Amino acid sequence: MQVTYWLEHAWLDPEVEPGVVVDVSQDGRIADVRTGVDTPPPGATVLRGLTVPGLANAHSHAFHRALRSTVQVGSGTFWTWREVMYSVADRLTPDTYHALARAVYAEMALAGISTVGEFHYLHHAPDGTPYDDPNAMGEALIAAAAEAGIRITLLDTAYVSSGFGKEPDRHQRRFSDGTTEAWAERATLLKDRDHARIGAAIHSVRAVPADQLDTVAEWARTRGAPLHVHLSEQTAENEACLAAHGCTPTRLLADHGVLGPNTTGVHNTHLTDEDIALLGGSGTGTCMCPTTERDLADGIGPAVALQKEGSPLSLGSDSHAVIDLFEEARAMELNERLRTRTRGHWTAAALLRAATADGHAALGWNDAGRIERGALADLTTVALDSVRTAGPVPRLGAETAVFAASAADVRHTVVGGRHIVRDGRHERVADVPGALATAIGALRA
Repeated sequence: MQVTYWLEHAWLDPEVEPGVVVDVSQDGRIADVRTGVDTPPPGATVLRGLTVPGLANAHSHAFHRALRSTVQVGSGTFWTWREVMYSVADRLTPDTYHALARAVYAEMALAGISTVGEFHYLHHAPDGTPYDDPNAMGEALIAAAAEAGIRITLLDTAYVSSGFGKEPDRHQRRFSDGTTEAWAERATLLKDRDHARIGAAIHSVRAVPADQLDTVAEWARTRGAPLHVHLSEQTAENEACLAAHGCTPTRLLADHGVLGPNTTGVHNTHLTDEDIALLGGSGTGTCMCPTTERDLADGIGPAVALQKEGSPLSLGSDSHAVIDLFEEARAMELNERLRTRTRGHWTAAALLRAATADGHAALGWNDAGRIERGALADLTTVALDSVRTAGPVPRLGAETAVFAASAADVRHTVVGGRHIVRDGRHERVADVPGALATAIGALRA
């Protein structure tokens, strides 16, 4: 059944327009966009506030949501944080992971996220034994996204080594298929569906031996699938790569055919000038995760330089210290201001583009992230009358969304023309906080 939405204000990149009508066809795509419509047409669903395209969370580890607050006790480094993370990963089963991911993806929907890129490496039982269905954990995530009403790109992750040739440790055994050939055989069993697309990931140059990188790259290339990789998140990774191979992780990936327009480096924090040129010149994307990068004391990546060299930017909530794409967009700009002591590195429109169209492109959904005819009908509406957003004129809606709003200001999320969040309430998961508390509590039992 065709649906019509009347948007009080809409961000039609790069401008905000008042009174916009969006007609949605039966296939969940935008059939028409009309501007200058002062009052809602009869039968139209009214979305008051500022409507932007659905947001794309380009980098997620759903199970990290169970770490929120727990890892804020005491001090330490990324590597001590990782030990706590492993302890949670050890306790997950397909059923408990489904329950947790369903709640986490519902939280994302409440935050205006219509698509998630799930960087998935919890493949097997804790001792490394495959489940009867070798993709039981991945299928649990795909089902969870469907039940929460959002799209997913499952970035099935190759993870073979604990670090430059070392065998996986006891925590990492469930991540490993043994070889990338075995990984490819298992990943090939996963299939796209209406709400889900299958991509690939190289966990890192630490976790996939250099002579096996091309297997993953070729798997993605032959399928036209997105390929993601954790890249230079830590200086220790760079130092270990230099010791093992005499080059940076970026150069290693370039030499083994991993870089390119369908590839996204996640974090890209500690890069040389040559690294930046390699990434930008190859059209390799950059997914920045500012709230996680600051939470883990990783550092501030050279996002401005990367974009200038030709690397498209996307955003992710990664460890889910918070799930708020407006905060991620804001943090990317504000971090750069702190680093350089100058302002205005990106316009609000450019930051929204990273959170919408460019994020979707990084996940293989090139037909999403825009409010235009033919695009997937994914919409996110932000209140312009909350204590955070009240006051500015509506034409500054993009600036208000990026620099003042939070996930709490999302009033509506529409995915494929279907209302998933209405007036701040999830239509499919009745009690999202309760679902989160129950799923996380079960992992402490």
